[in-house]
Amino acid sequence: MNKKRVQQISEEVRRSVSDIINHKLKDPRIPQIISIVHVDVTNDLSYAKIYYSILGDTEKRDETQDALESSKGFIKRELARSVKLRAMPELIFEYDDSLDISYKISKLIDEVKNDNKSN
Repeated sequence: MNKKRVQQISEEVRRSVSDIINHKLKDPRIPQIISIVHVDVTNDLSYAKIYYSILGDTEKRDETQDALESSKGFIKRELARSVKLRAMPELIFEYDDSLDISYKISKLIDEVKNDNKSN
């Protein structure tokens, strides 16, 4: 499929999944603030890898991952209602740790700045 079309579908899936999780999903294991960072849909539209980010420790991340895995059917059904495709891609949820990495880098930069000020 055309690369531009796949990107458009990926963005539409990202918006719709974000809306479904934040407004329609009522699982208490999913935190109030969850962000769908990026979606990669394969060229044949058979899989959609959904990258999400939350604030919290590893226990909260694992809990959220379990909740998303158990809610896949509901999310896929709601997604089929909002995104018109012949076949709905299989959903794969993955935690995006880019916020954690950028937070650690920021802390390291602040530590270096503080060390330079004290010297």
